[in-house]
Amino acid sequence: MRRLTRRVGDASLGTQLFTLQMVIVLLAVGGTATVWAQHTRRQLDDQYRQRALAIAQSVAGLPQVRAAFRAPHPEVLLQPIAAEVQEATDADYVVIANRDQIRYAHPNPQLIGKRLSTDGSEVLETGQTWTGSQTGTLGRSVRGKAPIFDDAGRVIGLTSVGVLEQTVSDQLGAALPPLIWTVLAVLVAGLLGAALIARRVRRQTFGLEPREIAALLEQREGVLHGVKEGVLALDLSGRVTLANDAATDLLGLSADAVGRDLAEMGLSGRVRDVLGGDDPGEDRIVLHGGRVLVLNRTPVEVRGRHRGWVVTLRDRTELVRLARELDDASSATEALRAQAHEFANRMHTVVGLLELGEYAAATRYITRTTEAHSRYSQEIRSRVADPTLAALLLAKAAEAAERGASLVVAEESGVAELDDPRDAVLVVGNLVANAVDALEGTGGVVEVLVRTDQEGLHVRVRDSGPGVTPELVEEVFREGFTTKIAQSGARGLGLALTRQTCLRRGGWVRLHNAGGAVFTAFLPMRQDALQEAGR
Repeated sequence: MRRLTRRVGDASLGTQLFTLQMVIVLLAVGGTATVWAQHTRRQLDDQYRQRALAIAQSVAGLPQVRAAFRAPHPEVLLQPIAAEVQEATDADYVVIANRDQIRYAHPNPQLIGKRLSTDGSEVLETGQTWTGSQTGTLGRSVRGKAPIFDDAGRVIGLTSVGVLEQTVSDQLGAALPPLIWTVLAVLVAGLLGAALIARRVRRQTFGLEPREIAALLEQREGVLHGVKEGVLALDLSGRVTLANDAATDLLGLSADAVGRDLAEMGLSGRVRDVLGGDDPGEDRIVLHGGRVLVLNRTPVEVRGRHRGWVVTLRDRTELVRLARELDDASSATEALRAQAHEFANRMHTVVGLLELGEYAAATRYITRTTEAHSRYSQEIRSRVADPTLAALLLAKAAEAAERGASLVVAEESGVAELDDPRDAVLVVGNLVANAVDALEGTGGVVEVLVRTDQEGLHVRVRDSGPGVTPELVEEVFREGFTTKIAQSGARGLGLALTRQTCLRRGGWVRLHNAGGAVFTAFLPMRQDALQEAGR
């Protein structure tokens, strides 16, 4: 048995399914046939008992039988009557006995005059009929017994009619062929059904065996949870069917995310739009939980049918930070280039004046130029004590001048030295860069106000451009939004990063129109700095 079990376990998946289904069919058919046979046998026994009782009552009620009991030799008259009734009714025996249970009629004439082999006292004493199964001289039979009454209503004997159980079994056997054919038909149908199911399962599992499926599942789990990129699978209704560790971490999903709808996960509108397909496209950039994520949504097809989508997520936070630093470096380089170009022009002017012998004019030109530049730098340094932020404003001023615009630091500006100027540089740099871009090719002025107090840093950047249409006032802060023609790279992230930085610190950033676009922002002081200031 153990060897057979091992052989079945080593068989293919289709063979195992076929074998198991056939075992189930055999058990079901065998059980049904057994129950049917037992039920039919009980019905036949009951029918023959009732039939035997009816014959016994009919014989007991015959006037000839009552009259024969008064004759000197009742057996001579009763034996022919019993034999006739037995032949007419197909009963196996008809027995008539007196009150002392002495036979007057029996299929075996040699037993006439002898006592009954089964007790009939219950019928003789109570005058009630009886049915059941007993074993007599002819074998075990189902029988019915009825009392015989005289004219005065006294019990003078009994009639016993029986059908041998062998006769009942023969009739049951005659009813078995239809059952056998039915069982065979069910077995053939079960055989075909099991074969079709096994074939379908084999096709759906691509012919893979259970151990191969288990190995693939283990490999899939290992690969999915081992890759650093996030992988999220969605079905046609938008429910999450798979999420690896990286996706769970990047999106901040709960442990029970699988099986839930996107709308139930508390994701931001932008992330939900990209995951749900409302914002289609490749390399969609979103901000979520302080991270810059790149999402790609790809449809999944199995055997030519669309089954859902797979979304890959890549964390580009560090890359964007480096890109921003590179942009700042590029801006500084452009500012230095612009200053170098301007310095070269000034030097050429000075050389020309010297060649013309205009020494006094050259001296005045150098003095005015140096004083103007020193005055502008000193104005910024006098209002912005933080060297990093002051250097940013000087670089942005040079860049604006290179692009035909001018940058002015408001007189009411006043910034103390900052403990960590990185967030301030990001906010001011992005707002100023956005204002300069708005003046591209038109000239104009960008006014910057930066001021610190005990609460934090206040920023206001105003440009003299056309402003922003009212319906886009909130839209400009959405990641991916841009009014620039070029749509490549990380366009549309500057203002979104600015808002995210302010919100992360508990601040805000707003936009309104007043003779141009006016951005105002508030960057609260860090908690550790607040605690240090309160000591």
